[in-house]
Amino acid sequence: MPSRLRARLRAALAAAFAAAALSVLPNPAHAQQAQQAQQATSSPDFEQQILFKASQDPGYACFRIPAIVRTTDGTLLAFAEGRVLNCGDAADIDIVVKRSTDGGRTWGPLRVVTEGAGDTHGNPAPIVDRGTGRILLAETYNTGRTDAASCSVPCDRTPHLQYSDDDGLTWSRPRDLSPEILPADWNSWYATGPVHGLRLTRGADAGRLVFGVNTETWDGSRVTANHAALIVSDDGGDHWRIGATDTWPIAADGTFRQKPSELALTERGDGSLLVSGREQDGTDLGHRTQTVSRDGGDSFAAPFRDLPGLYAPQVQGSTLRLGDRILLACPGDPDRRRTMMIRSSYDGGRTWDSVDRGTVVTTDWSGYSDMVRVDHGTVGLMYEGGAVDARDEIRFARFTEDWLQPRRGPDPTTADRAPHARRAAVLGGAEETDGVVGGALEFDGTDDAVRLPYDGRLPLGTEDFTASLWFRYTAATGEQPMLWMGGTGSTQPQVWLRGEPDSGRVRALMTVRDGATAVRTASLWTTGAYNDGQWHHLVLRRDGGTSLLGQGRELGGGRLTLFVDGVQSSVADVTGSVSRNSPFGVHIGQRMDSRAFFTGAIDDVHVWDRALTDGELSDPKTLRSTKDTVLWLPMDHVSGGR
Repeated sequence: MPSRLRARLRAALAAAFAAAALSVLPNPAHAQQAQQAQQATSSPDFEQQILFKASQDPGYACFRIPAIVRTTDGTLLAFAEGRVLNCGDAADIDIVVKRSTDGGRTWGPLRVVTEGAGDTHGNPAPIVDRGTGRILLAETYNTGRTDAASCSVPCDRTPHLQYSDDDGLTWSRPRDLSPEILPADWNSWYATGPVHGLRLTRGADAGRLVFGVNTETWDGSRVTANHAALIVSDDGGDHWRIGATDTWPIAADGTFRQKPSELALTERGDGSLLVSGREQDGTDLGHRTQTVSRDGGDSFAAPFRDLPGLYAPQVQGSTLRLGDRILLACPGDPDRRRTMMIRSSYDGGRTWDSVDRGTVVTTDWSGYSDMVRVDHGTVGLMYEGGAVDARDEIRFARFTEDWLQPRRGPDPTTADRAPHARRAAVLGGAEETDGVVGGALEFDGTDDAVRLPYDGRLPLGTEDFTASLWFRYTAATGEQPMLWMGGTGSTQPQVWLRGEPDSGRVRALMTVRDGATAVRTASLWTTGAYNDGQWHHLVLRRDGGTSLLGQGRELGGGRLTLFVDGVQSSVADVTGSVSRNSPFGVHIGQRMDSRAFFTGAIDDVHVWDRALTDGELSDPKTLRSTKDTVLWLPMDHVSGGR
């Protein structure tokens, strides 16, 4: 099809798409502009604008997958996938770019770097060679579809490379890199980036170019392995080779430990490389995973490891070093792609700010991102966002370090009397009050909570358990979370207890994963809300069918039982793990995603990794024993940080 006719067809499709969207959805533009204007006005150190959007860039139905670099001439090059037919990942997709010569305040017109012409040209991973000024762009191709479905498995993905020697104005013809960096067993999924790569500046490998890929192996009947790797060049991009590689096998039942993907690279002050990736559906806990290379990308110092307490949904994220601080741009909601946030590490990525310490860019839906140093004092953030959908548009934000939340000192803490446990953080200013035995903590329903530091003994897995606490509240409305362990959302393993006064009940829920895909949920509740301002004893017990055989239970008759003041109700247990495939947290008085807080008092939170008998649950000595204890928060005293 002639390119001019094809351009007209694109424009017609885009117009039809926009008209259809406007006919069924409220126009979010005014609300979004008002939010951005208010944010920019309230902080002179922050401003943002829409960079790519179907309604302002005719010929495309959708823009996704941002990547950005600063050239040696100081020009910002903002890349994206221009999706012609729809927002699917494997249809007709071009790689497009916009240029800014004034630090991202204004942008030139959209330019096509490589045209899909019916196929998928995507996953831009730009690198600036600061020795020569050349801009290199790694990218991945596959045969396109006409629908919005994903690429067939195995997918015929191949890596390519283009370059520009005139500051991003024109680009070379794409070169197929398959002979150099596509071995025969990486024969299914293959993805470059998508985020900027690096030219190393320190040590024996200074001048080396590096970017990340993730790939899969297909054995003729199924995908059998996930691979994460670094691709390196020591001659300015003329030749490339596979460097550090980490491989994770996939079992016959479809389960696997990890799937490190969409790798973001940061050169640390000592010259080592921090490699931060997305993790999706592995049995390890967490949706962010990382490792380090200490030899310029030739090898990884250790396999990737998940970060259970770094809350994020399954999504790509970006990193950038800012002096002694490393920034991570990633949505902060652990369940869905929303609430774009900047979090910091002050120790080279070994630990990261929790969500309550991060700086919120927007509470809108948000997804993929990339960051760039605009100048000495300014950072540029390019990210997917939208009031209705994270794929609505791609935005560009400028901010200074002064706009970020300052580094915060240690939080106040309360004791965890489980053996060898660390103290739990007290957030928001929860205050001491009279408890059932000694003191308790009072929560204001706004931002008060207690959060336990992650410990490998906390995830309960497939084990039996008993959770016990005392609560007192009078709230007549709203969700009242008391204890939350695990992930959140409808598919992530979790256990929680909460008051639901609007429905006149106290409710417990347990979601489990069993095997590669099976998700099961059990839920039960009381016949009253118990919001009378008096202390009540709440217990949730999981008995998989063997722990309580001596109480008349038959083998295989597992139960999940809820007690309030000794009155019980139960449902059949569901088989599977309550802690897998998701970020993991333990919170008192707070939902894991911070969308609800408890108003009232909580005392003596105790979890055992076995099913206590009915007799033990009425025995004060057992209830204050450390035997088989996973956590025990007396909640009677707050120390430090005030």
